[in-house]
Amino acid sequence: MSGTAPDHVSARLERAQAAAREAGVDALVVTPGPDLQYLTGVVKHSHERLSALLLPAEGDPAFVVPTLERPGLDGSAVESMDVLTWTDGVDPHALAASRLGDPRRVAVAADMPALHVLGLRDALPAATLELATPILRQLRMRKDAGEVAALRTAGAAIDDVHAQVPDWLVAGRTEAEVGADITRAIVETGHAEAAFVIVGSGPNGASPHHEVSERVIERGDVVVVDIGGPLPDGYNSDSTRTYVVGEASDEVRDVYAVLQRAQAAAVDAVRPGATAESIDEVARAIIRDAGYGEFFVHRTGHGIGLEVHEEPYIVDGNDLVLEPGMAFSIEPGIYFPGRWGARIEDIVVVTDTGCEPVNRRPHDLLSC
Repeated sequence: MSGTAPDHVSARLERAQAAAREAGVDALVVTPGPDLQYLTGVVKHSHERLSALLLPAEGDPAFVVPTLERPGLDGSAVESMDVLTWTDGVDPHALAASRLGDPRRVAVAADMPALHVLGLRDALPAATLELATPILRQLRMRKDAGEVAALRTAGAAIDDVHAQVPDWLVAGRTEAEVGADITRAIVETGHAEAAFVIVGSGPNGASPHHEVSERVIERGDVVVVDIGGPLPDGYNSDSTRTYVVGEASDEVRDVYAVLQRAQAAAVDAVRPGATAESIDEVARAIIRDAGYGEFFVHRTGHGIGLEVHEEPYIVDGNDLVLEPGMAFSIEPGIYFPGRWGARIEDIVVVTDTGCEPVNRRPHDLLSC
């Protein structure tokens, strides 16, 4: 290298190289996206001009960037590497290939544009291209202390937004109006942006990925509010609470009590050594035994970090053994098509003995 990268960047790059060697991969090529941000701290956007981290399993990393974008790397960890610039009219894929030498297996970032995947394929005809995800996910799933602190900050920020939601959920307002209030508050509480705002009232609450609509919220509606986004450091919040406008019916209270038990039991079951699928089954069994199994239509959780959805996924069939530092949602739901739905979601981080929820808002059915 031409300089010295920050300690955490050097450590991540070295772990990625070790993982590549263990997988029998000769080099990683990582274009802008969450993998690049994780490895180097560099935040960029992919486009038709190639920018990429070239990380050989053995040897020093390099960074390919268009000359016109080179100033944007000033002060970044990339400056400690060999920076290979190129101008329009030059083939950047050939430039990358010349630096990589004669690799046989090259792993590329999952979100690399096809334009660049095909360009590398042509520039490295003797190499097999494959996804870098199986290598990098092992690193990104285990959050370090700094990442856990970032998730705590994100969790507290989105909790502050949920604390204000009852003031906005008023009969006669539309979902879109409430969503606008929430979007503004997400930014005001320190997020870089609102990545998603779901306000599912009445029958819309039975659609887990409903966003907002012009439906007018009515008294008696059950309303699912699922919100989150990245803080300026890139780490995300994601939390769901279920509200009722006015008084809840006996049916709603009974079903919601089942959901509360399922979510709490799943959180309690999180610990090192448990499998991802076993946590899903804890929540699912309680809902199934209560007679609502067919109405729980999605996995129990997803990992979170620099992406809102990343590994590990808390789902049937995933026998991944949980380890300290893994962070994911616990969010069972019950949805009655055409009528109403409910979901409770917290982000938890696996600790040495159990887990730490980063969301602290009450789980009760919240009346507005």
